[in-house]
Amino acid sequence: MATKAMNESWRRVRDQIKAIWDDADFDDKEMKRARGEMHKIVGLIHDKTGESPEEIRRKMSAIL
Repeated sequence: MATKAMNESWRRVRDQIKAIWDDADFDDKEMKRARGEMHKIVGLIHDKTGESPEEIRRKMSAIL
């Protein structure tokens, strides 16, 4: 079971993803399914934006 701190951390990361890729429409259910799995998060962002996975990983490393 997720702890309060883990949930807060995920919300922070989720909000930063939405801020960085603000032109993409992320569904909360999609984000929840990708939670905690970098390859799924990268794939979701790539599908929504067309941005290269390498660039997405670079931006993600700055917020993690």
